[in-house]
Amino acid sequence: MKLQIRLLGSMELCVDDQVVTPGAAKRRALLAGLAIEANQAVSLQQLTGMVWSDAPPASAVANLRSHAAGLRRALGDRVVSRPNAYELRLAPHELDVTEFHRLAGEGRALLTTADPASAVTTLTAALSHWRGASGDGLPRGTALDSRWASLDEQRLQVFEELAEARLAAGEHGQLLPQLRVHLAAHPLRERAWGQLMLALYRCGDVPAALTVYRDARTVLDEELGIEPGEDLANLHRAMLDRAADLAYTPPAVPVTTTTVPPAPPGDALTPAALPTGSVGWTVPRELPADLVTYVGRARETAAVVTALSGTSPATVVVTGAFGSGKTALAVRAAHTVASAFPDGQVFVDLGHQRSASPGEVLARVLRALGVAPAGVPESTDERAGWFRSLVAGRRLLLVVDGVTRAAQVRPLLPAGPGPALLVVGQSRLSSLDGVRQVTLCPLAAAEARELLGTLAGPQRLVADASATAELVRLCAGSVLALRIAGMRLAARPDRSVQAMIDQLADGREQLDLLDYEDLSVRASLATVVAAVRAEDEVAGQLLTLLGAAPDAPLQPDRAARQLGVSAPRLRRALDDLVETHLVRRDEPGRYRLPGLVREYAAELTAASPAAAQLLTGRPVAPRAA
Repeated sequence: MKLQIRLLGSMELCVDDQVVTPGAAKRRALLAGLAIEANQAVSLQQLTGMVWSDAPPASAVANLRSHAAGLRRALGDRVVSRPNAYELRLAPHELDVTEFHRLAGEGRALLTTADPASAVTTLTAALSHWRGASGDGLPRGTALDSRWASLDEQRLQVFEELAEARLAAGEHGQLLPQLRVHLAAHPLRERAWGQLMLALYRCGDVPAALTVYRDARTVLDEELGIEPGEDLANLHRAMLDRAADLAYTPPAVPVTTTTVPPAPPGDALTPAALPTGSVGWTVPRELPADLVTYVGRARETAAVVTALSGTSPATVVVTGAFGSGKTALAVRAAHTVASAFPDGQVFVDLGHQRSASPGEVLARVLRALGVAPAGVPESTDERAGWFRSLVAGRRLLLVVDGVTRAAQVRPLLPAGPGPALLVVGQSRLSSLDGVRQVTLCPLAAAEARELLGTLAGPQRLVADASATAELVRLCAGSVLALRIAGMRLAARPDRSVQAMIDQLADGREQLDLLDYEDLSVRASLATVVAAVRAEDEVAGQLLTLLGAAPDAPLQPDRAARQLGVSAPRLRRALDDLVETHLVRRDEPGRYRLPGLVREYAAELTAASPAAAQLLTGRPVAPRAA
């Protein structure tokens, strides 16, 4: 289900791009309250205060449950019943309030850099979410009033931060009319009075700037009985003195690179301690584009965002089966918290270099932070020391994708407050100390249908419901497989879902069909299996053994004899395969291959029948072409 809730203006609810009327005013207020507190349980007592402006009736709880049932009819399982509470599940981009806060924080961070033009763009995007007073049309006098007042105040602050960015970007002339309109509606905003003075001064109209100060002083005296604050008074004195620093000065340095500022307290290296010309601080913005068709995973995304948003050193490991959407989730979470990391975001993809050593990973990160390639130290220990010195105390986010061993990222673990590390890997990397683990399970059937519908069109799936259910089953909860299937359907609007099922149900073609342009289930599995084989030869042989008889229950002791290894050694290999989500443990002593892994393992066995016969002790018939 594609969902959009707008509260920054008159309330709007869109489901699958269609505007939906939630119902009466109290039901709209209930939806607004749940949206404001999205992804957390809101008690019936809290909701009562949000819905009724006066004393609630005796039937308030029954009425709330009735309204919640009405919302559930429109929103499905997005509305979750909790003990004496309700919860609304939303992705960050589905609520305009969340997007406004994200963009405002990002723009605010850009204001601290030498990149005012980017701050202007981002803050303008933040304000574009507003269509009027927040919560317009909803009941007043409720507990939500303070939320609306806070949001309206934040809107004024962001407008003034945008004005500051535009002044820094040299747009003082274009800014004048907007500042005058702003002050006409909000005459007690001292910051805006100062901005109007500075804009006029930079336009060369000093008398008008001084007149604005006199007007501000009159308004503040008549309305509040106070004199202008110190900032406004100092600006007035500086204008009287024709202070040189009030004139507009274009940025003199490239917008993405600055020299290293003084090191924070502690044992961090100062710039002078590093070889001349070897290092400067580059503010990296390396995050890939966020997916537009991002479905589900609201709880897991929120868990990653919460862990990265804390003040203490944060490391999060996102793990799950191949194609489960780990990278997409990491990128979405990283974009959500990016504004909290103004010193930059580094993205390292080891997908095609899974055997990369810790030293190679460190070198990649150091280059992203401005260390010249020739200046990267030779030894891994020295690279790790430089890295810790450079990032000490900085709000820097590191995202490393495709990690296969804990050793690859161990030197990147934050040593103190400031940086944060987000790791994406097939394995849980359990030996990393003090990390938050977020594991992605196969996508649930409802979310799988929603993803398919987003790509191929929901009406098309409704018209072929039984075939859609079978397609969801065959894709086995793999986000990658679902995306490929959805894209193939979208590319062939004349083709029925049943026609695709007829091909996918034939195992000979299943992995061939789950391949589209640069997306491939087979290639993804090949990368994962190659990494496992490189780390553990017995685990690779065990996959071949399982592929030779995918329907037979695995007997570990017998398998150990077939592979010529001890039972403890085989169980260690089994644990490795479970750890990387290539084998599923249903219960103690019982293991099986997940659906798509099973198809790939069968292909491996068919590709090497001699090896399979050697391992199994029986001939392996090749799969039919």
